Amino acid sequence: MNTYFDLFFTFAKIGACTFGGGYAMLPILQREVVEKKGWATDEELTDYYAIGQCTPGIIAVNTATFIGYKYKGYLGGVLATLGVVFPSIVIITLIATFLTNFADIPVVRHALTGVNACVVALIASSVIKLGKSTVKDAVTVAIFLVVLGLAFFAGLSPAILIVCAGVVGYVTRRLLKLGKEAEGK
Repeated sequence: MNTYFDLFFTFAKIGACTFGGGYAMLPILQREVVEKKGWATDEELTDYYAIGQCTPGIIAVNTATFIGYKYKGYLGGVLATLGVVFPSIVIITLIATFLTNFADIPVVRHALTGVNACVVALIASSVIKLGKSTVKDAVTVAIFLVVLGLAFFAGLSPAILIVCAGVVGYVTRRLLKLGKEAEGK
């Protein structure tokens, strides 16, 4: 039972620290789930995050659900999901209660501007860490550069890019494997 509480509170802590949406959650997830708890590897986290972007719903919630399910089955998935959304529900309820008195205070606006800048730095740091474990060879570098270019210049949906990159990666690896097998015969 203690592991279920640990799962819930770990994701509640992640949910409480996630300003800026699902992308801001990535560095915290990497530190808590991969480095501290060992519930997933960097590669698994990258996979969960990619799948979380392709499936309906909020990326942070989807990713938490996948990790919780992998670690402790259905109940783990439910508890991780509840853990990650619980702080947001509490914070949104409090903010909504006091929003009219709170939003126009210059100090609050400036503080949120600083938080947003910090989120960008955290996301960049996480992308670099995960990129080192994912972009390993010429094939993955090529896929990365093509997807990056299409994301910036073509404005394609991230879901489409992820699915296409997955298909290209699979087909490329399969063809390379078949080529090596043919050479060996």
